[in-house]
Amino acid sequence: MQNSQNLIGHNEIYNNLIYLYQNENLPNKILLTGQKGIGKSLLVNKFLEFVYDTKDKYIDTKKLIETNSHPNIFKIYKQNDKKNIDIYQIREMINFQNHSSFNNKVRIIFIKDIELLSLNSSSALLKSLEEPNHDIFYILTNNSGSIIPDTIKSRCLEFKLNLNVNEVKLIVNNYFNQNIYDIICKDYINHYNSPSFLISLVLFFKKYEKELNDYFIEDLLKEIIKNRHYIKDNFIKDNFNIFIELFFYKNINISKKISYKIRNYFYDKLSNIKKYNLDLETFFLEFEDKILSE
Repeated sequence: MQNSQNLIGHNEIYNNLIYLYQNENLPNKILLTGQKGIGKSLLVNKFLEFVYDTKDKYIDTKKLIETNSHPNIFKIYKQNDKKNIDIYQIREMINFQNHSSFNNKVRIIFIKDIELLSLNSSSALLKSLEEPNHDIFYILTNNSGSIIPDTIKSRCLEFKLNLNVNEVKLIVNNYFNQNIYDIICKDYINHYNSPSFLISLVLFFKKYEKELNDYFIEDLLKEIIKNRHYIKDNFIKDNFNIFIELFFYKNINISKKISYKIRNYFYDKLSNIKKYNLDLETFFLEFEDKILSE
């Protein structure tokens, strides 16, 4: 079986995909579902490397895939300056489908985080999924807990990805080349155990010279609010909802200091911020006043 170097915890699904491909039974619409940051994109890239592997020493398949330059692969993901995957990206995908294949190989479209599709781009994608070209394969990913259209999900064969604690620990420790997982404050790993999140968290702590073992979630939230990291720091901007969840998990499930009513109140506020693009600063000031200052 193909050696999936650097891929930890998803080897069974990886090997299943290869088996299906080699036996010409690969579904043409695949959905990979799993927690944010557990390696869904890495799994896809490893699979693409296998599919398009060539013995030509002058062709660097891995680099072509990483730079989105391979003629038989089309990747779609949310642009940094956008809130959603835009309709123009789906139109470019449709144009890609209408071109001929390079070396008569299959063509694969990889769409990352399909929960970020806009309404128009979702509708356009659905039309392509309903009538795909014979040599086109779709691999879609979405983060667990996110809402995606049933019309898209029902047309795909879903694979659910998970990592156990030992696998997460191995990934994090390999990244830093030291046993750093065991000294991370338990506030951050009791409920949300994503290796990508933990790696970014450690880097954030190192950047601002915070102690990994005793910098509690309450301390971090106060730091975030005081220095407005939710505006200035990309990691915080992308994950502030996770920190709120971690706070309530600790203070409801563990210490039992806060009621579910208060949690639901702030969860509703968070939901409205995302839904209606409301002011985030007002949310944090209220959170600090009603929760952190007590």
